[in-house]
Amino acid sequence: MTTPRTEAPATTFAVALLEEFVRLGVRDVVLGPGSRSQALALAAAEFERVGRLRLRVRIDERVGGFLALGIAVETRAPVILITTSGTAVANLHPAVLEAHHSGVPLIVITADRPDSLRGIGSNQTTEQPGIFGSAVRRTWDVAPPTGQPGETDAAAVLARDAVAAATGPVHLNLAFAEPLSSPFALPDAPAPVTTSIADTLPAPTAFPEVVPSLETLEANAPEAYALHSVPGTVVVAGTLAGPRAEEVARELGAPLLAEVTSGAHYGPHLVVAYRELLHAANFGDRISRVIVFGHPTLSREVPALIQRDGVETIVVRHGSAEDYNPGHRVVRFVDAVTVVGEPEPPSWAGRWVSASRALIGDVDTAPDIEADAGAHAKSELAAVRAEVTRRTLVEAVWRATWPHDRLVLGASRLIREADKVLPGKRITVHANRGLAGIDGTISTALGIALSSTDRGTTRALVGDLTFLHDVGALLFGEGEVRPRIQVVVGNDGGGTIFDALEVAESAGPGFERVLYTPQHAPIEALAAAYGWEYRRADTRGQLDQALTASSGPTIVEVPLPRR
Repeated sequence: MTTPRTEAPATTFAVALLEEFVRLGVRDVVLGPGSRSQALALAAAEFERVGRLRLRVRIDERVGGFLALGIAVETRAPVILITTSGTAVANLHPAVLEAHHSGVPLIVITADRPDSLRGIGSNQTTEQPGIFGSAVRRTWDVAPPTGQPGETDAAAVLARDAVAAATGPVHLNLAFAEPLSSPFALPDAPAPVTTSIADTLPAPTAFPEVVPSLETLEANAPEAYALHSVPGTVVVAGTLAGPRAEEVARELGAPLLAEVTSGAHYGPHLVVAYRELLHAANFGDRISRVIVFGHPTLSREVPALIQRDGVETIVVRHGSAEDYNPGHRVVRFVDAVTVVGEPEPPSWAGRWVSASRALIGDVDTAPDIEADAGAHAKSELAAVRAEVTRRTLVEAVWRATWPHDRLVLGASRLIREADKVLPGKRITVHANRGLAGIDGTISTALGIALSSTDRGTTRALVGDLTFLHDVGALLFGEGEVRPRIQVVVGNDGGGTIFDALEVAESAGPGFERVLYTPQHAPIEALAAAYGWEYRRADTRGQLDQALTASSGPTIVEVPLPRR
């Protein structure tokens, strides 16, 4: 398509930029409103009108940032994030940091004043170039378009460079001068909007640095490090590990210590109770080598193991910006591994798996199937009426989630409980573990849900503080899509994760206020205010019923005891 010339150079440039992004296969835009960015905003709306982009609008830029993060996680493609100038840009920083540490591709486009208006106290103007520091792969500070020949070509080059650099977040800071926009229209010829960037990529001969051919990819693929079977080997899988960790564990005949968010929490070698066994005689003390995939964050035992004398650690790199290296004790970093030779005898992994299953057990009350009919009915009724515990909550959510669903876990006690007790199951689990913060969890889950509406229900399991921290994400503007999502809130009235830390043993009277931080905001009233369906589950029977699939956004509140 030839970019239409408009009265405002800002609009002509914005249209050319988005046109090239679309041609490269970018399909999702998240937008925060603002005056300085109006050319980009109106162009994005027009591209959506003719079916060439999916546009999501959010008034809170922090919410929008994490929404874009969730979309990028689910689609595995770059997402454009547009904001105006000033504090709007700063509000993107938490999502940019998470994307940086998790290797999620975001193309952050921020509007700015021309250089002549910077540094003189102009309204809504601050030092935007470099505002994200080293958390972006690359930054461009682009002068305002003036309508000169070649500007649309420059916009296309900028889009290509941004896509090429977006192995994580990148930042395009675009200055715009008045007039800030002018009317224009695209031809009414809808193009199919897909969720796969690969479906619409240009020919590799056009932009080989952006879209390499299959032959080029194979020629430049990292050389795989050869892993031989070594007695005492375990495979550790953290967030972003993926299924390769489970495959390598089987090929080596090694126990698999896979976190619940790893993408490898399944298979015959999975050891759920790895924390306990790493302390146990004839288990943890027999480990001589650790193969790490992804970013482990859910235990203290794994980094302690890697720092132990006599343990060799090999880390397989992933999309994170930093290499995982506890205590600087990792001996080798590799980009890929291949297993050669015979695996360890089955007894090594088998002992771990058997011991793990015995440790996990089923400590919760269950109906007595050996009892007579009357006693059995009573025990079954007692189980249904039983109070929900953290364990039964995570188990119920796990049971309700199927491979076509999505599960998002917030940074709270619940994710650690899930990691300790949940059996193997090959489902998609996500959590913002790049920096393991509580912010943006609901927004991230909404981004995932919006990008997987044809697959099933997205469930976000969060604590009450995580929920309240991102309550603004519940707001849908007029015309915005409302996806199929359940936000399950385990409400224990505050940050009970601190109860399990050393500080709780010696804390003074200020502990409750400054660490536990009790909150009593009525979740049902918040659900009503934002137009979400609300369900409350006080018993295990009510919980199972509440977790049945919802047609639209639903909040499920589950009261939990503090201890």
